[in-house]
Amino acid sequence: MKKQWLTPVNIVFGVILAAGAAGCGRGPDADQIVFDEHDSHAEERIVHIPPGSVDDFGIRVETARSGSISVTTELPGEVRVNGDRMAHVAPRVGGVVLEVHVSLGDSVRAGQLLAVLESRELADAKALFLASVERLKLADAVFEREERLRNERISSEQDFLDARRALAEARIERRTAEQKLHALGFSNGDLEGLSEQHDATFTIYRLTAPFDGTVIDRHITIGETVEAGYAVLTVADLDSVWIDLSVYQKDIGVVRAGQRASIVTEHGERADLEIGFVQPLVGEDTRTARARIVAPNRNGLWHPGCFVTATVTTSSAHANVVVPDTAVIRMEDGDDVVFVETAEGFEPRLVEVGRRSGDEVEIASGIEPGEQIVTDGGFSLKAELGKETFGDGHAH
Repeated sequence: MKKQWLTPVNIVFGVILAAGAAGCGRGPDADQIVFDEHDSHAEERIVHIPPGSVDDFGIRVETARSGSISVTTELPGEVRVNGDRMAHVAPRVGGVVLEVHVSLGDSVRAGQLLAVLESRELADAKALFLASVERLKLADAVFEREERLRNERISSEQDFLDARRALAEARIERRTAEQKLHALGFSNGDLEGLSEQHDATFTIYRLTAPFDGTVIDRHITIGETVEAGYAVLTVADLDSVWIDLSVYQKDIGVVRAGQRASIVTEHGERADLEIGFVQPLVGEDTRTARARIVAPNRNGLWHPGCFVTATVTTSSAHANVVVPDTAVIRMEDGDDVVFVETAEGFEPRLVEVGRRSGDEVEIASGIEPGEQIVTDGGFSLKAELGKETFGDGHAH
C-alpha cells in the first residue's frame, strides 16, 4: 500500500468516519483508520493538467528504463605549480644587486636577462683564469726551448724535466680555473672572449631565465647584498599544472592511475582529466595517499593554490531503474517522489533513491521500467500539488 499525505480534508473526513463508527457502537482504534489510494479522496493526490497546458508547465515525460550506473567517489584536491617546470633562480656567486628587470607576474623567455649583480668573487675567478692562461703560454714556450736545447745537447736533462713539470702544473692550474668559471655558468664561448673584455665588466654577473615561463616569486631589490645559492626569483611554466588529490584509505584500493576524474573548481569550472599516478605510501599526518593529475593549462583555467573537488568513477553496476536527477523531487516532509503519468493525471510516487552518478540516479523501489515519468517540470507539479493540499482546488 502506497504512502498517502494527510491533507486537512483527509483529517476531517477521518474524524467524521471515526465519530460515526463510534456512534454505531463499533469504536475502532485510531490506528485502524486507513487512507489508501482507493479512498474517495485519493484523486486529491493526482495533479490534473489539461493536455494543452503541459508545455506551459515545462513538463517533459520519458519512459523509465533499466541501465548501468557508475559508482563514484569524491576526492578533495589542490592545484599546484608543476614542479618539473619550475626553477628557483639563484646567483652562483655572492654580490650586490645593480639591476632588476622583472616583476611578479612578468612573462619571460629562455635566456632573458632578469637581474645584474656586481661580484668581487666573480672578478677574482676571472682574473685567476686569465693569469692561468698566461702562465700556460709561458710554461709551454719554456718547455719547447728546453726540449730543443736538450735535443741539441746544449741543455741538461734536469732542466728539460723541470720545464716539463712546470708545463704540466700550468695546464692543471688553467683547467682548474676554467672549471671554476664553468661552475659559475660560463660557456666555452664566454671564456674565449674573456681576455677582450673591459676590466669594468669583470665584476658583472648576469641572472637569466632558464626557460619560457612566468615570474611567480621575487626576493631581490636594487642595492641589497645576496649570497651565492640564495633563490632571488622563481620562474614557472604555467602551461601545465599539477592537481594533487587526497585519496582516503577506504578509496586507495579503487582509485588507480589511468582512471578519469571530473574536476570542478570552486568557481564552477569543470574538466575531465586522467589520473597520472597514485602514491603508494599513506601520509603519516593526513592518513591519505596522493593522486596526481598533470593538467594542461594554456588557457589559464587552473590557478595554483585553488582547491578543487574530483569525482572519480571507480566501477559501474546494473540498476533496475535509472532516471535523471531532475526527476526526483524532495517533498516538504523529506520524502523523495517521482511524478508518474497516469490516465487520470500526474501521480507523485514515493521512491527509494539508490546510488547516484553525475546527473543520474538509481531508483531502488517505487518505479518499474516502462512507466512514464516526469523528468523535467516536477517542481511545477509539486507546486500544483501544494495548492490542492491547502484547499485551493484541483488544477483542472
